[in-house]
Amino acid sequence: MAADPLTAAIDEGAPLVVLSPHLDDAVLSCGALMAHAANRTSVRVATFFTEAGAPPYTLSGRHYLRLAGRPDAECLYRERRAEDEEVLRRLGVAWVHLGLTDGLFRRKPMVSGRHREWLRRALPEPSHIYPTYRLHVATGRISPYDTGTLDRARAVLETLASTPRTILLAPSGVGRHVDHVLVRTAAELSGHRVVFYSDFPYNQQHPLDPRFVERNGLAGVEWSRGLAAKAALVRGYRSQADALFPGGRIPEVPETYLFAGGAPWLS
Repeated sequence: MAADPLTAAIDEGAPLVVLSPHLDDAVLSCGALMAHAANRTSVRVATFFTEAGAPPYTLSGRHYLRLAGRPDAECLYRERRAEDEEVLRRLGVAWVHLGLTDGLFRRKPMVSGRHREWLRRALPEPSHIYPTYRLHVATGRISPYDTGTLDRARAVLETLASTPRTILLAPSGVGRHVDHVLVRTAAELSGHRVVFYSDFPYNQQHPLDPRFVERNGLAGVEWSRGLAAKAALVRGYRSQADALFPGGRIPEVPETYLFAGGAPWLS
């Protein structure tokens, strides 16, 4: 049986760049495919939102830190970056941490003034682009205050895709986390060779956005090779694994990749 266009392109040596919103998303969603590709072509993981802001944190930010069992976001993100490097080194792939601030901690441009600074410390929410998780971060709506972040993401993609024949693997935004949608949007607007991946484990509870699928004419393929080894990689993200998989069991489900109309551009 003929290989799907993505597998065929990888086996022919097309460079692969995996666009990871956060410091675990690439392995969660694409770990098995990356393990296969690392033996056949160059693979690079580019993680966008790798930093946290300084306190004071919003109520949602503090709740996230409690779930992670960490009192300080900057310390947590240092730990997460180290975990990511360790896991990707085991996979044998290259990586780059792009240094953008996680959506839960991104702030609006500062307005100077002693009174405003006092208010910002007493009530952090109004100074944040996404003041709450449920009503803002998890809606998938990119704030007008966040256009600068989208512009930076688009500029980075131009560099990441500069090598001839490069294929970008981008999140499809399942679960509607605004950081995932922002990276997806940058990839959609790039004009480069993009394959979208279904965001795991969020795809176990949420469907693909049908409007996104329709406007891009996407069809999916499943990747099932090497899934048994993936759980050990995911557990390498020690600060996140317990919160993502409270029972300790990581489902062994196929990875899903989506590309447009037969994807002749991959060949």
